[in-house]
Amino acid sequence: MAEKKETLLEFPCSFTVKVMGLSGADFEEEVFSLVQPLIPELKTEHIRSRPSKQGKYCSLSISLTATSKQQLDQIYQVLTACESVLMAL
Repeated sequence: MAEKKETLLEFPCSFTVKVMGLSGADFEEEVFSLVQPLIPELKTEHIRSRPSKQGKYCSLSISLTATSKQQLDQIYQVLTACESVLMAL
């Protein structure tokens, strides 16, 4: 019987994590400080920021090279545990 794969992704691979939260002076810095320990090569230029039309919310796109499903799971766990993060996709 064939072994069931945990994910359809083949690692390492390029991956983008979307993070949404309330706009604030330190939202981007807070998200960076949460994920940087899990992605040592991450630099601030790998994060694109986009405010909502009214400016109340901020969407961040984090471009990274994912090395494993476990790494992605850890990233989503730290982001969803953060009160400043409303959603992580």
